[in-house]
Amino acid sequence: MIFELAGLKFNIEFFHTVENNKPYLLFLHGFTGSSDDWKSIVPHVNQNFSSFGIDLIGHGKSSSPDNIEFYSANAIANQISSIIGHTIKRKVIPVGYSMGGRAALSFTIKYPEMVEALILESTAPGIEDEKVREERIKKDEELASFIETNSLDKFADFWMDLELFNTQRRFSEEKRKQFKLGRMKNNPTGLANSLRGFGTGMMPPLFKQLKDIKCKTLLITGELDTKFSIINQEVVKLFPNAEHKTVKNAGHNTHLEEPKAFIEAINSFLDSL
Repeated sequence: MIFELAGLKFNIEFFHTVENNKPYLLFLHGFTGSSDDWKSIVPHVNQNFSSFGIDLIGHGKSSSPDNIEFYSANAIANQISSIIGHTIKRKVIPVGYSMGGRAALSFTIKYPEMVEALILESTAPGIEDEKVREERIKKDEELASFIETNSLDKFADFWMDLELFNTQRRFSEEKRKQFKLGRMKNNPTGLANSLRGFGTGMMPPLFKQLKDIKCKTLLITGELDTKFSIINQEVVKLFPNAEHKTVKNAGHNTHLEEPKAFIEAINSFLDSL
């Protein structure tokens, strides 16, 4: 369904609906993704929970406005809150991957009363070091300019060739072609502005606020994604009630690379609630 908010359109995919009072699972995709990325995962997740996904601003079938203010961490948290308040009207368990994890984290910190539990896959709570943060903002601006001055086809090739996704070279040429087609369904303006408004450098670092997240939290990283595994080994200590699971033989995108292990981790967590 398309939900309209302040002149913007947001695509919402209702994956699975159950007539009970349990919180909904809210699936949030990563940069260049959409709710479609979760469709192979959802049927295997605990079916006692209703589930839905949102195409975040600038992605999928949602709007890609020129105004960068719509892409800030605060704006995205507000957008998620409004969508929940006007549709399911109950608590959620966000399941966020990478950029979607940062959106889930920003939303949870601003609207803790709307969150029952939290699942973060390959997520960092921003960048604390000011110099490193400035360097990241500069790199994201360069990437945004690349998106605006090249074809989506060329950008998709560049993005999939990043070292971060080296572990996905295991897949067949046909499967990688399907991944690329998914990336190319996005709007260049939306992708560029997502980097400018909600890149890891632009996002306010949330390390100090993690102590305020009282709900039960699961952090998932891939064993082969050394950077994010190290980050999460430290970050898990900052949450009052969190655990960190490492998925073997997986890189940054654990739900794509090792879906069975990812699903098992989520279902085990949901069973513990």
